[in-house]
Amino acid sequence: MDSTFTLLPLTMDPSSKAISSPSLSTDPALTTALSNLNTLHRTLLSLPSTPGQASNTTPPPPAPVNPKRSAQIQKMREQANTALKKAGGNPAMAQEAIKLHTFALKLALTRPAFEPTSLLREEASQLYAQRAQAYMAASQWPEAAADAACSVELKRQGNGKAWWRRGRCLVEMGRWEEARRWVEEGRGRWKGGGGGGEGVEGVGGEVKRYMERGRGRWGGRGDGIQ
Repeated sequence: MDSTFTLLPLTMDPSSKAISSPSLSTDPALTTALSNLNTLHRTLLSLPSTPGQASNTTPPPPAPVNPKRSAQIQKMREQANTALKKAGGNPAMAQEAIKLHTFALKLALTRPAFEPTSLLREEASQLYAQRAQAYMAASQWPEAAADAACSVELKRQGNGKAWWRRGRCLVEMGRWEEARRWVEEGRGRWKGGGGGGEGVEGVGGEVKRYMERGRGRWGGRGDGIQ
């Protein structure tokens, strides 16, 4: 790598602020670079002023959300929910719902960075929770537990169904101590909407009864699996 530093004799016009190098005007690469720089500067100066800010500032990103993406996400959610209902507990048929939820998640997670983060979190939390339900229908407990955890991470309050689904998955996998800690952490967080609170309490009661049967105690030895 060439580490040689060359100081170029650049000058700036006091009025236009244009950058030039008269002594190196025959250098085509430098001439092109300075031309691009000056063109960018003039473009920024030509921008309309932003309300409440100084003139010639970079405008904020567009506020309206693209309705087409939102409509596509909603359509895929509805199709996935329909497919899950048709599956009727058939693990093979539940794969169609998983696939549709995955497509919807990709659309939600690839929204432009300037769109509201709150919208992305709300959409993604719902989609992760619903895909977790589809994974549960397919008896894919580790995948369902991971999706439910993602949903809770995005929306901890009023997201009882996701709290319940992860708790149920942990029980199905025999991870009793982890299920106990999960229920304790989430106790009260699922209130205020989203449903699922009764289910979480049911999982907590199931875990407690299991651990009190002698295969472990609350806060006792690991997950109680023998």
